[in-house]
Formats: sequence, structure tokens, C-alpha cells
Amino acid sequence: MAERERMLRPPHGGKFVPRSEVMSAEDTKRAITRIAHEILERNKGADNLVILGLQTGGVDLTHRLAQTLEELEQTPIQVGTLDVAFYRDDIGLRPMIPQAETYIPCNLDNKIVVLVDDVLFTGRTVRAALNAISDWGRASCIQLAVMIDRGHREVPIRPDYVGKNIPTRRDEVIDVTEEGVMIGEMVKIKRQ
Repeated sequence: MAERERMLRPPHGGKFVPRSEVMSAEDTKRAITRIAHEILERNKGADNLVILGLQTGGVDLTHRLAQTLEELEQTPIQVGTLDVAFYRDDIGLRPMIPQAETYIPCNLDNKIVVLVDDVLFTGRTVRAALNAISDWGRASCIQLAVMIDRGHREVPIRPDYVGKNIPTRRDEVIDVTEEGVMIGEMVKIKRQ
């Protein structure tokens, strides 16, 4: 979970309290390597590939994935970031998260775009990302890579590449970092 999101939950700030580790740092590294191989196999290499990390949780994962792809293919990978805050369908229903940087490295017309996020939950962020991408061009294909698919979909979104499926309760929180993946809860911070 991204720091800016962590600061806004529950309603006015919260602290993530981990309960258990579901993936170690080595597990996440292996998952990234496997996802990279799957992307290259499905797309017959890295030609015409653009990797976009969803702000903020998917950005670190995107850079790690792009580095692995570059090592495997011995070619530079186009990498960007995408903030979907103003494309969401819940504006006004929840606190607005401050806008992060969107950087699209090229025109997306006829490109194979791989969206990358840390956790897939309801699917609403990915739906917003699909709308945002259309403002940057008409990709030939848009694929989705996530480290964790936790279920609870509210829109018909399914990832193409998954590090791990973890069934969760709706009130649980998944935190993906370089150190691994933890499951826990958000607790309210008492204001002084």
C-alpha cells in the first residue's frame, strides 16, 4: 500500500498493523521474474512494449519488473507512471488522494501497454486507468500485471499476470514492499 494512501485511511489517517507475511522478499523477486517471462512469452519479446505503473503502489513494482525485462531481453524498456485520481468513479465519496506524477514515455498508439499495480481489489482503479490510457493514445493491447489479486471485484476486471492470489476479508489490508507482502489491518491513529 502506498504511503499517501496509508495516510488517509481510516477516515482521517491510520496505521498499518501487519498480522502475517504472505510472501518474502525472495518470493516477490521470483514472482517478478516469472511475470517478466510470461510477458515476454505472450508478446513474443519486448518490441513495442510500454510498462506503466499505477501511482503509487505500482510504481516500485514497475521499475523492478522493467529491470528484469531489460536483463532478460538485453534491450531498454519504456517505463512510465499513471495517476488515475481524476478518472475515478468515487470522487466525492472518499477522501481525495493528492495527485501524483503521470509520465507517459511515448505516444501509446499501437503499443502493447502493461499496467502494473501492487494489489488488485475491487478493480475500480484499473477501470480508471483504462479511461486514462485512452487520453494518451489507442494502444493495440492493454494487459494487467499485479503482485497480489485479493478478490472482491466490483467491475469485470481480471489480471493477465499475477504474483499470487490471496483470498481476503474486505476489511483486511495487503501491503506490498521490497521486503515482501504482509496482510494486516489499518487502525485509527488517535489525534492528540
